[in-house]
Formats: sequence, structure tokens, C-alpha cells
Amino acid sequence: MKFTIQNVLTVTDDAYATVDVQIADGKIAAIGPNLDVIGTVIDGTHQLLLPGFINAHTHSSEMWQRGAIRPLPLELWLAALYEFSQLDLEKVYLSALGTAVETLLSGGTSVVDHLVLIPGQEYETIAAATRAYTEVGIRAFIAPLIQDESLTAGIPSGEAQQNHEPYFRSTAATLEIIEAVVQELHRPDEGVSILVAPTGIQLCSDALFTGCIELSDRYNLSRHSHLLETRAQEKLAQEKYGCSAVEHLKRIGYLSDRTSLAHCVWLSEADIDILAETQSTVVHNPLSNLRLGSGIAPILKYQQAGVNVTFGCDGASSNDSQDLLEAIKIGSILHNVTDLDYQQWITPRQAVEMASLGGAKGINFADKIGSLEVGKQADLVLYDLTHLSLLPRTDPIGLLVLGRPSNVVNSAWVNGKQIVANGKVTTINVDDLRQQIFHQSQWDTQRQSQTVDQLAAHYRSVMGLSQ
Repeated sequence: MKFTIQNVLTVTDDAYATVDVQIADGKIAAIGPNLDVIGTVIDGTHQLLLPGFINAHTHSSEMWQRGAIRPLPLELWLAALYEFSQLDLEKVYLSALGTAVETLLSGGTSVVDHLVLIPGQEYETIAAATRAYTEVGIRAFIAPLIQDESLTAGIPSGEAQQNHEPYFRSTAATLEIIEAVVQELHRPDEGVSILVAPTGIQLCSDALFTGCIELSDRYNLSRHSHLLETRAQEKLAQEKYGCSAVEHLKRIGYLSDRTSLAHCVWLSEADIDILAETQSTVVHNPLSNLRLGSGIAPILKYQQAGVNVTFGCDGASSNDSQDLLEAIKIGSILHNVTDLDYQQWITPRQAVEMASLGGAKGINFADKIGSLEVGKQADLVLYDLTHLSLLPRTDPIGLLVLGRPSNVVNSAWVNGKQIVANGKVTTINVDDLRQQIFHQSQWDTQRQSQTVDQLAAHYRSVMGLSQ
């Protein structure tokens, strides 16, 4: 567990420096030129060393529907997603492996998995994902996706009278499951953390949110949720609470410096001030927001107000990818068209810090990971600067963020353990994983959704669209 990376390029405040980096007992022991060698020597010549990024919001099990759902807004897209064949534990395990591999090979050493649960096998679902992430060695923040209201409750009623089927599992039973999971599987020092993670105001009661707050406080857990991803959710919040969703979550105490909120597309100026005041983190998911037509989150406004922002890939069938570098690129340059003041645009260096330290802040791990500092955990990624997609030798960070880098991760370590070497994940057989996923799936290009058809007329009505 001791090694020295020699002659490696690192980022300084306004330039670059070539240094040596000592790693001991899973932590960064020293950074500087011409250090004494401890342990194994790793040649960092012509390579860039960065802290690992955090894939701060995804749904690993959606991998099985990747590329299969036609263009739809979120509320109808979810209806189509629910009609696919039920997950089983083997698919949960394989999709978590796949998510970990894709995240690692695009610069991420941590993943926040808003994990879809198999009804009646909730604990087993989380255990399967935990096993996968542990085998790969990525740092995992598993956020079991919970709700206590039925799917139709997520669409505003408008002037119609809506009767929703009761959810199959009670609020109390759901909270009991999460507490049992925390007691058995929450092991931050071993690389697995459990988060409380109601899916969002659209499908959760206040009782579920407040129950999660209580668990969060009792076990010192971070909190996660979707928030105002779509215009429909903005309308729904007004129907349910008579105020914005952000104001309501503040009233009940869900917002805090250990709360991360995915999407945050439809927020008001007052909402932004609340997020800054509560030190909550926004997870920007630009690709799924574009894919589902949800909108463009006003990230530049958030940053100007002092809100911490980081990046996520979102689920592999609302983005159809787990390429974190792609999400960082789009999430950085998308806002050049929303704000004419180019001095406010996100620079590549800012994007890298958002993806690393920004992500660590959102999961309450900024004192442990997210930057190259002595004493922090060695969650590190080494990029090959001789790779064609990182040439010519101009600005390495600029090429990494603004270019189209592929296969540029040479090595990655989590807690000082190397899990990527020479561009390949070393902890599992990726070829075997690829074959298993291939044989457990099949081409599905003609799927039609009866549920979507049933919901579409009501959705179009409440959203003011022609029939």
C-alpha cells in the first residue's frame, strides 16, 4: 500500500507543476519535487494526475433499458420504463459492475447510485449492488430509491379529479428496510456508504421525507433526492404545498450541507437563495435533461449565488451512457448559450474542481477525497497525455474537458488500491462481464407502451399541449 508516482504533471492555482507524489496507507503522504521513494515506483512521465471525479447521480439498473425508450418527457418516459420486464438480482449485480467500470474509465472513482429496488427483495437488491461495487473497488454511495406514492401521483391533477392507487408498501415498512440496510451495509471506511434517498416530492409523502431526516440524523447519513427536474414537477409542488418544492423541503428540514439534489432545473431566484443558505448541493445532469426535454438548469446562477454544483451521468437509459467526461463537457459548455457574459462561463479548471471536490462536498466527504492534498484518501486518476485525443500538447485540462477524450485513463486508485492499470480494470474480468450482459439482453426496437398511451392525454392536457 506504499508507492511513489514520479515526475507526474499536476494542476496548480494557475499553471501546472511536475512533482512526485508519495502514497502510504491509502493516503497522500507527500507532494513535491524530488521526493524520496517509498514503496513501488510508478513512472508518471507525460501523464496528468487528478483527484478522482464523483459520478454524483445515476441509476445503475437502468442499464438494461439503454437505448430502448423513445423520446418522451420524464413523466411518460417513467411509464415506459416501468413496463420493461422486472429486474432480478443478477441483473442488479451486473449493471452495478458495468456502471462502476464505465465510471472508472471516464475518470470517476466514486459513484452515487440512486438504486432502484426490487419489490419484496429490497435488502437483497442493495446487497447485490454493494457486492458489485466492492468487487470492482470503486467508492460507492448507495442511495436506495424509495417512494410511498404511486406513479400517477407524479403528474399534476390540473382540473381533473385524480384517484391514485395506494403504494404497495407502507411508509413505515420502507423506513424499516432502510434502517436495517444501514445497520448491516453502511461501511464508509470500507468504501460503501448508504444514503437516505426519497425519489422526490412527486412520489413521496412528508412522512417519508421526515422519516429519512430522522435516520440521517441518527446515523450521520448524507441525503439525496431528485428535485424539480421538470416543469410538471414545478406545477405539482404548487398543487401539493401551495409553495415551491424548495421552500417546502426547507420547512420540513430536508435541506442541509450533506444534502445533494439531482437536476434542479425549475428553480426560482428565491429557491436558489434557499439552496445557498442551507449549503445544499446541486447535481447537474445535463445529458438526461436534454434527452428528456426537461430543460437547462441555470447552473451559472447557482454558482454566482454560492451554491455548490457537481455533475452526474443520471441513469443509463435517460442518458444512455455512463461517460462522466461527456457529462462534464456538456455540463460545462451548455451554459455558454444561456448567459451572454462569457466571464461567467465555466472554465475547464472549474469543471474539474466541480466534478471532484464539488462532488465530495455533496456527499459530505470533502475532508477525505476530492483534491490532491496531503492527508486525503488516495482516490486518484492518471491520464495518458501521449494519447491521440489529448494531443497536441496545448492545455491538458482544456483537452480533457473540452475535447473528446477516449481511453485516456491509464491508472486509477481508490483508497490507495490500484484498480485500473494500463487502461484496464484489474479487479474483475471485463470481457466476461461484457459477455454476460450481452447474453442476458436482447434487441428490443419495437416496444410500444400502453401505459404511456393511457397517461399521455392527461399529461398533454395539464401541460397545455394540443391533443
